[in-house]
Amino acid sequence: MTKIKDITPVEVWGIFEQMLQIPRPSRHEEEIQNWAVNFGNSLALETIKDEVGNVIIRKPATPGMENRKGVILQGHLDMVPQKNSDKAHNFETDPIDAFIDGEWVKANGTTLGSDNGIGVSAAMAVLASDKIKHGPVEVLLTATEETGMDGAKGLKPGLLNGDILINLDSEDEGELYVGCAGGEDVSCKFNYTEKKTAKNQIGMKLNVTGMKGGHSGIDIPLGRGNAIKVFFRILNSAHEQFGARLANIEGGSLRNAIPREAFGTLAVKKGYAKKLVKMVEELTAVIKNELAVTEPSLTVTIEKVKPPKKIIDKKTQKNLTAAIVACPNAVIRMSDSMEGLVETSTNLAIVKSDSKKKTITASFLMRSSVDSAKEELGSRTKAVFELAGAKVKFSGAYPGWKPNMDSAILKTMQEVYNKNFGKIPEIKAIHAGLECGILGGNYPHWDMISFGPTIRFPHSPDEKVNIATVQKFWDYLVATLEGIPEK
Repeated sequence: MTKIKDITPVEVWGIFEQMLQIPRPSRHEEEIQNWAVNFGNSLALETIKDEVGNVIIRKPATPGMENRKGVILQGHLDMVPQKNSDKAHNFETDPIDAFIDGEWVKANGTTLGSDNGIGVSAAMAVLASDKIKHGPVEVLLTATEETGMDGAKGLKPGLLNGDILINLDSEDEGELYVGCAGGEDVSCKFNYTEKKTAKNQIGMKLNVTGMKGGHSGIDIPLGRGNAIKVFFRILNSAHEQFGARLANIEGGSLRNAIPREAFGTLAVKKGYAKKLVKMVEELTAVIKNELAVTEPSLTVTIEKVKPPKKIIDKKTQKNLTAAIVACPNAVIRMSDSMEGLVETSTNLAIVKSDSKKKTITASFLMRSSVDSAKEELGSRTKAVFELAGAKVKFSGAYPGWKPNMDSAILKTMQEVYNKNFGKIPEIKAIHAGLECGILGGNYPHWDMISFGPTIRFPHSPDEKVNIATVQKFWDYLVATLEGIPEK
């Protein structure tokens, strides 16, 4: 059986195999950052790690290419840590268990980290190669992209010398990306009081599992279900019909992933237990019918457990449930200027109770390529949750990247693709938060573009990267570097 490191192009897959062995979830990136620094130093290249964890490696032009414009190859070192509930895996210590499945490379029950590991591997392969012709190259590997783009936000002006930024973090081969959505986080916090569980109540555990999840930008137009929405739809009926009370809730885990699972403990009078189970089964059948195409593996179970000692006060439960049921979620508006592009969306990503602090927090990530539309969506979300008694906070706003159709690197890469593959690549914007918008704020002279191999279902355990497109991605990158225009 072929090993991952032996897939062609071995220059890229061999480095990706190294990255699979190094834990690198967001905010636990020191080991992968040290690997990148050591990689640059081992090649005797100028290597810098800045104060926010970005790694910059410079490689001089190959002989005869000194007069070409300088290129920055950019990617991020961290990955999204998502796993199936039945998978024993510690993202902070364990390597990724990856395997070849026909035309794809996948991981066993976890995210793969091809987002953005393949892009980083290609950039490092350029540094390691003594065969590629190129002008001055800088590799910029940013920190903590997946949980707030901290590295991009913290990058200081003047550290990089290049003229062209090539972002290696988009996920459809044959497409060039020239714009992206901006985003902002929303946190809605309820304070609650605890009430003692009545002696005539039993505990019931409600579990929503088996959903696909995925990237909250790229996958949001696929119409997938939201596990938190499903949970509270069921809870709403359970409370209205049988007075079911909520003791705790944990749904979703990442701000930029569609939630796949939600779990919570309920308390209900003993005499209602069988009726509650039947109601959950019937409502689940309705929901499964609604989501039959997009969520064929949706599973909802309810089982008897030890009664919780405390439950959330009735008013807070009612207000929380109403807010979750009513809040905007998923695609809000499609773009008028680009067919098939989402303009504005929001993802109810996490709802979690904290018994120590007596709080319940609902977290969203809003995205839009139109700032005013993002602001209006924020106002709608704030209105819903403030009416329900929550405190609403906005944070982590980042700008979108406005397309420049007169871009010189765009024209160059169109010509190179046509020459090598016999067609013109599609020009697109992406409904996700590429770092280009932020980076361009400190380096406004940069001419920017993004491309990559085909990656499906990033930010979920179904993540996979297409093997054949990695070869095309690599060939395209090499040909582009050889075709960079003179200064």
